Amino acid sequence: MKDNFRPSPSQPNPPENKRTYTTHKEHGEDMSHENETTITSEPREDRGALDLTFLIEEHKKQIWDYKRKESEWIKTDNILQGSKKIIDELSTKLVGLARRIQELEYDNATYKKEIAKMLAEKIK
Repeated sequence: MKDNFRPSPSQPNPPENKRTYTTHKEHGEDMSHENETTITSEPREDRGALDLTFLIEEHKKQIWDYKRKESEWIKTDNILQGSKKIIDELSTKLVGLARRIQELEYDNATYKKEIAKMLAEKIK
């Protein structure tokens, strides 16, 4: 391949303000940058702030935001209520188990006394 790249016969004399390719390697690159476009993510709003359709759309957005927040609050409230119910059930079970432990300790003490009496009677 040649180091100097020349324009095609259809365009023998390039315009003065554009850069010409000097090597064959640059042929695939866009030197003029004329094909670059800017893409904006936000559409331009050409309606006025008092336009009825614009106001309706804005209010719909606000309503959607409030509904989304409300659903989050309801979800959080449901989790809270469920947690309260679980805590109540566990505390009820804990109180019942504590009472059962006291009964078993009382029975254990009673049985120790009875065993001690039986051993004392056997020794005599």
